[in-house]
Amino acid sequence: MSTKKKFSIPHIYVILFLFIALAAVSTYLIPAGSYERVPGPDGRTTIDPNSYVEVEQTPVSLIQFMTAIPKGLVDAGEVVFFTFIIGGLFAVLKRTGLIEIGVDRLTRKFSARSIILIPVLMVLFAIICSLIGTQELSLVYVPVILPLMIALGYDSVVAAAVALIATTAGFTTGFLNPVTTGLGQKISGLPLFSGIEIRIIAFIVFVLAGIIYIIRYARKVKNDPKTSLVYEEDTEKRAVYLNDTEVEKRIATKRQKIASFVLLGSFILLVYGVLKQNWFMTEMAGLFIIMGIVVGMIAGLKLTDICEGFNEGFREVLVGAMIVGIARAVAVVMEEGQVMDTIVHSLGTVVGGFPAVFSAIGMFIVQLLFNFLVPSGSGQALVTMPIMAPLSDLIGVTRQTAVLAFQFGDGIGNILYPTSGYFMATLALAGVAWQKWVRFYLPLFFIWCGIAIVFLIIAQVIQWNG
Repeated sequence: MSTKKKFSIPHIYVILFLFIALAAVSTYLIPAGSYERVPGPDGRTTIDPNSYVEVEQTPVSLIQFMTAIPKGLVDAGEVVFFTFIIGGLFAVLKRTGLIEIGVDRLTRKFSARSIILIPVLMVLFAIICSLIGTQELSLVYVPVILPLMIALGYDSVVAAAVALIATTAGFTTGFLNPVTTGLGQKISGLPLFSGIEIRIIAFIVFVLAGIIYIIRYARKVKNDPKTSLVYEEDTEKRAVYLNDTEVEKRIATKRQKIASFVLLGSFILLVYGVLKQNWFMTEMAGLFIIMGIVVGMIAGLKLTDICEGFNEGFREVLVGAMIVGIARAVAVVMEEGQVMDTIVHSLGTVVGGFPAVFSAIGMFIVQLLFNFLVPSGSGQALVTMPIMAPLSDLIGVTRQTAVLAFQFGDGIGNILYPTSGYFMATLALAGVAWQKWVRFYLPLFFIWCGIAIVFLIIAQVIQWNG
């Protein structure tokens, strides 16, 4: 499957370059400012909300602009290389035949009621993400479910949506999410994971809205494949995976059966590492390399085949990995020009001028906009919540509502903005161009925004602070 077919027109490169250029221009127009950095509640650096001062203007130079993309690739190196390793691992697994065997079995099992698989997977993915706050697991899910969705008569958008929308719904409402809920509440001086009841209700509503939205699109594609947003791009995938039930049933060899058990054990180890040992991308990538080698050899591949598989996977995700680093360059420019803190300070001041109910909505909009610049949940919490928490006391918004506004604003935009590294990498793995995804996701984005606003109004009206 060629990368060229997936990204025949480099619109996303042009869009990102324009964002970088606009960020550079903004460093000449926006006054430079800075907050004092202090140790945060979890040991990481945060800001003192009362320490903002204007500093000497330091607009980015031509050299800084020229080196922004290389610096972005370095800063986003963990996500970039994680993307490469994921692509390599699943290319190796494809060579072992394990993916085809798994898809064959699931396809035959769900062939008569394939639509049920969508809510089952989405609820599972959403719960996992709401518990551990790792949206990056979408990178793991997509290569696994993509062949299955194609085989069941859907398309690459459905596969990407099941992973991205489910994890985002879980992450956004995060009733036990340590990355946003836990850290946001720590910074705000709230009991850890307090107010869980409303967050669980929000979780149910967000997930349900996502399931209904995807099922409507999936049914339309199944009834008429030409209505797919990626009909042409999926041609090769349909040739490989579609109508698998019409061919002879795939039977696993003894070596493949052993390899599948080792693979299952590896994923159990992965879950343990993430939940108990605080593993993140570096540790996960290391495990995936070992998984590719060990599972490949057990399944009967030669070392040369394994190496070629990794290389093939690297080529498949090259565009997506590069986009991750290029997207990071936007924040690099804003930070070097010292306008990031100015933007945060200004947005916080604007929010403070509204009545309490509208201020809660304003906080959500501010967080949603700021998420474009800082698509990291923990990063956004450390930058914005030290300002929003005390500001909420002054304007009559409860701190619990301020944290909820942060959660909603941070989560919903993570699968819209091209500056979100894991999101762009996931689209690359699915073979879905960003423009096509925006066409698909934008209506749900506005639906979720509407739901978020309703929850924030209710929270403020009842003075929710439990």
